[in-house]
Amino acid sequence: MKTLFTLLVFSFFATTAIGQHNEVKPAKPDTTKKLLTVEAACGQCQLGLAGKSCDLAVRIDGKSYFVDGTDIDKHGDAHAKDGFCNAIRKAEVQGEIVDNRFKATYFRLIKSPEKKQLKNN
Repeated sequence: MKTLFTLLVFSFFATTAIGQHNEVKPAKPDTTKKLLTVEAACGQCQLGLAGKSCDLAVRIDGKSYFVDGTDIDKHGDAHAKDGFCNAIRKAEVQGEIVDNRFKATYFRLIKSPEKKQLKNN
């Protein structure tokens, strides 16, 4: 009987844990606040900030800030040809600067225009 009770308790906790599903929903901009278009890149590789690893940063009005609220890996491969460590990209953001860091409440990369390939005839 003790084994059956233990098995039932374990089954309850296992199914409860499986039932927990955290789906990350993309944040929407706050319509009451202004959207800023900023430069976004790796703070260390592209924007000259001191650090020990590749971290997302933005440049606002000529000054660079590390970003809290999203991270470099949530926006593709940072080391790809057009990744944050190799290119400075444009992004739409909302948030505020607190303690010399940008606290993002909304962050969306602006897709760069596709380059048209010329046909050789």
